[in-house]
Amino acid sequence: MKKVVIVEDEMLAVKKLQRLLLAGNGDYELVEVLDSVKNTAKWLANNEAPDLLFMDIQLGDGLSFEVFDIVDVNCPVIFVTAFNEYAIEAFKLNSIAYILKPVTQEDLDMALSKYHDMMKLFNKSRLKQQVVDLRKSLKEGYKNRFMIKVGAHIKSVLTDEIAYFFSRDKATYLKTFEGKSYLLDYSLEQLHEMLNPINYHRISRKYLVNIKAISDIMAYSNSRLELQLPHPEENHIIVSRERVSEFKQWLDR
Repeated sequence: MKKVVIVEDEMLAVKKLQRLLLAGNGDYELVEVLDSVKNTAKWLANNEAPDLLFMDIQLGDGLSFEVFDIVDVNCPVIFVTAFNEYAIEAFKLNSIAYILKPVTQEDLDMALSKYHDMMKLFNKSRLKQQVVDLRKSLKEGYKNRFMIKVGAHIKSVLTDEIAYFFSRDKATYLKTFEGKSYLLDYSLEQLHEMLNPINYHRISRKYLVNIKAISDIMAYSNSRLELQLPHPEENHIIVSRERVSEFKQWLDR
């Protein structure tokens, strides 16, 4: 059974959507009905994400888009609204469909068909992670350049020019694809939060790598992996054993 949550402040609309949902396919279970931005954000923050979320856009206390700014919405969303001017904004979020009221069985079935097609391509956990990454990639704030002090000069280095970051002797450095190293004022932990997780991954305590920099991956002792990177700092750059599974999932997105 697919667990469904409906965000809607009109009870008649909730009942109609529930009736159409059950009439079209009995493989859905309505686990919660929420009627405001505040209640939706609170519920999502304190409960496991449903398999599918139906959201009206205009609620009594604001637009449902505001929920995405409060919590991470880690599930596919179908927007159901009386207004068509929000379509572009909706598809910037987790939306897989945009249904205009009044909802018909045909419209709902088309949206659910699209949802099922997505589920055939991606298992649930992978889909949720991709939704998270999509949401993160759309947020502003990821660094796209670093200002580096070189003697008496300041140099700008774009993140696309950086092959990896590494720590050595309690200091952190970046290494460009050209092989140049520069000292940074950030820790690897801080950099991990600043960089787009689609492109950069923490493979160990000592390395944070750009996916474009990985030219080869080899099996290494104790179930670890060895990476071939340009201008390596060490003879062996290793994905630590406890990070191997997460690393493979990152590569496979």
